[in-house]
Amino acid sequence: MSDLRELYQEVILDHNRKPRNCRPMENPTGKAEGHNPLCGDNVTIYLDVQDGVIRDVSFEGSGCAISKSSASLMTSVLKGKTVEEAEALFQRFHELVTSDPTREPDVEGLGKLAVFAGVREYPVRVKCASLAWHTLHAALLQSAATVTTE
Repeated sequence: MSDLRELYQEVILDHNRKPRNCRPMENPTGKAEGHNPLCGDNVTIYLDVQDGVIRDVSFEGSGCAISKSSASLMTSVLKGKTVEEAEALFQRFHELVTSDPTREPDVEGLGKLAVFAGVREYPVRVKCASLAWHTLHAALLQSAATVTTE
C-alpha cells in the first residue's frame, strides 16, 4: 500500500500543477456545475457527446489539489468512452473512494484512477475527489441543478 500511497501523492501533485483538459468548451452537448461547500471546491464539467460516445470532456474550476487532480484525471480517462462506460467508471470510482479503508482496495479496471484509493482513509476528502464525478453524472443527464456534496 505504501507504493500506491507514493504514487497517489505524485499523481495528485502532477495533475494539480498541470491539470489536463482544464478549459471551457464552446457548444458543449452537456454542462454541469458542482460545489463542495465544505472545502470550497467549484467545478464546471463540459461534455461533447456524439452518438453515445464522449468525444471531448473538459473542466474549469478552483479548489484543493485533490478536487482539481480528480477532475483532470477523470477527463483524461473518459475521452473516447461511451456514456455507459463513463457511468460504470463513475460507479467504480465512487465504490473505491467510499470503500472500507481497512481492506485492500479493489482497483481492477480503474487504471490511473486507482491512486485515489488513499482518499478513503480521509472521509472529508472523499467529497473533494468525487465532486467532478458527480458533476459529470449531472452533465450526462443534462441536469440544470448545481451539484453539491452536501
